[in-house]
Amino acid sequence: MNIGTLIRRYRKNQKMTLKDVAEKASISEGFLSQVETDANSPSVNTLIRICNALGIEAGDLLTQVSKKKKIVIIKRTDWEDVDLSHTGFATQRFFAPEDREIVDSSVLVIEPGKSIPARKNIKNGQEVLCVLKGKIELVLGDETHSLGKGDAVHFWSNPNRQKITNANSTVSFVLWVGTI
Repeated sequence: MNIGTLIRRYRKNQKMTLKDVAEKASISEGFLSQVETDANSPSVNTLIRICNALGIEAGDLLTQVSKKKKIVIIKRTDWEDVDLSHTGFATQRFFAPEDREIVDSSVLVIEPGKSIPARKNIKNGQEVLCVLKGKIELVLGDETHSLGKGDAVHFWSNPNRQKITNANSTVSFVLWVGTI
């Protein structure tokens, strides 16, 4: 998580618009938008004004940024002992949504014959799959690709015509990485 992400989260939680915060902080909406997307960094004085406009302490914001997780390890024992829901699949995420900026990643656990749905609202996304255990079928448009333990694939997302199905007789485990 970075400063811009936190500022946006505080602003949205308070149901404030870019205009509301920008006016209170005496900055332009465009600049605040750039700060929230990390296209620009505020000076210390500007950061304090933004935080004051949001009713938060700049020091608290910086503390949150400095305490964010920089590494997450999922041990094999963590993904092999997953309780599968009624859907027949589960995801063991590496980072929480607020800590993801460029890529998302997880270990997918899929029961035999079950499929995991494609991510929605992804435009020009890329994904990587690596089969850790079992076998899967990746459907991309009109093509079906069979992948077994140790196989990996990197592809452009196709949310409307994409599916990952466990083609094995036992639970399959897949490392998945995708751009946000």
